Amino acid sequence: METRYNLKSPAVKRLMKEAAELKDPTDHYHAQPLEDNLFEWHFTVRGPPDSDFDGGVYHGRIVLPPEYPMKPPSIILLTANGRFEVGKKICLSISGHHPETWQPSWSIRTALLAIIGFMPTKGEGAIGSLDYTPEERRALAKKSQDFCCEGCGCTMKDVLLPLKSGSDSSKADQEAKELARQISFKAEVNSSGKTIAESDLNHSFSLNDLQDNIPTTFQDATASTSYGVQSPSGASLQQPVQPVAKNTSMSPRQRRAQQQSQRRSSTSPDVIQGQQPRDNHTDHGGSAVLIVILTLALAALIFRRIYLANEYIFDFEL
Repeated sequence: METRYNLKSPAVKRLMKEAAELKDPTDHYHAQPLEDNLFEWHFTVRGPPDSDFDGGVYHGRIVLPPEYPMKPPSIILLTANGRFEVGKKICLSISGHHPETWQPSWSIRTALLAIIGFMPTKGEGAIGSLDYTPEERRALAKKSQDFCCEGCGCTMKDVLLPLKSGSDSSKADQEAKELARQISFKAEVNSSGKTIAESDLNHSFSLNDLQDNIPTTFQDATASTSYGVQSPSGASLQQPVQPVAKNTSMSPRQRRAQQQSQRRSSTSPDVIQGQQPRDNHTDHGGSAVLIVILTLALAALIFRRIYLANEYIFDFEL
């Protein structure tokens, strides 16, 4: 298998390492890739003790993406169990249905322990979940020991080590329960929007929270800018006109010029804009008069030139 894959790929390196770590089966779980596909694993887990799945041995598939471990795997159960649908991708925080909750530090072993820990929990309408009665689940747990996988050829009777009542066994059960508590179960939101997982609420935020985080100085600046845009002329008209200080050293002409400049500065933009068309009209009228005068002057010069030329010709004939 090593010659078929690029050993420099991060996904291949990670999967080869995990395959070596999970090579030896335990009394609670076992997983290995297929001989011809490194990105498809078959796993077997034992049902958690003191539950409806006690005594059951369940088999399934794990399909890993090429971007693993940056993206989560897809988990599919092949043994009837009454908790997860058979042949369908189940919806968990560690599965491909929720890549936003996946952590690259998790591994296939983490997924196996999570499946064991999640089996006694409620389905709550999640994709691939079932809510069978305890009697049905116990009957399926006994029947699961006779299951044989056609894909990998594993039989449930001899794939796992015999269950031992020791510290290692209890430690694995406790680890699975603790992992199930840490990884929140992701339930799909139904059409009414009533089923929402707690992890979704932790990641959500409201617009009010976003507004509270805006600095006060920025809010003040925005408010002042909006006020200025809404009423620019009103703001200019409301500004008080400062009194002109009298200066005895100024001449009457200089004082009149200062007063005129004060009147221009206190005039609103609307008034100035209203005066601009009349000023432009006056400028155009003056230009037209000037053009007419220049044209008449030029015509007079031309006629005078013609008159002098004719008078010279008449004198020459005499």
